[in-house]
Amino acid sequence: MALSEFDRELVTALQSGLPLVPQPYEAVGAMLGVSAQAVRERLTAMLASGLIRRIGAVPNHYKLGFTANGMSVWDVADDAVDTLGARVAELPGVSHCYRRPRLLPRWPYNLYAMLHGRSRAEVAGQAAQIQALLGAACHGHDILYSTAILKKTGLRLRTEGSD
Repeated sequence: MALSEFDRELVTALQSGLPLVPQPYEAVGAMLGVSAQAVRERLTAMLASGLIRRIGAVPNHYKLGFTANGMSVWDVADDAVDTLGARVAELPGVSHCYRRPRLLPRWPYNLYAMLHGRSRAEVAGQAAQIQALLGAACHGHDILYSTAILKKTGLRLRTEGSD
């Protein structure tokens, strides 16, 4: 899909994220010389067309005091994983939850839920809640704790000479 000049300007303006102000779309519109409504309408159209996949907040959990962050991985019965995964995703402390294929025989896990807590004990407590929710459909699990902060970036436009 070809980007219009306005699309390029809009993506460039948003590459570092939305401004951290009470009315971010108004601020972006002011930078581009258009209304906040024009910014929202174009972003909505870009989402609908698939030019962009999502607009979301990426909190820094460490700055918020959540220093124990662990990806919990679960071996859940295939016939129950979608239904149970939707319920896990609604739990407090779960920032994202998704299904992935198993990589047998070394990796039996098919459900992933990112947990955030102020201590490993808090995260372990959240995992216990998940295990109780999954019940007999759960055949095993583990928690992989974060050891480094990874820089997350959003959409980037390729510039001349870059690949």
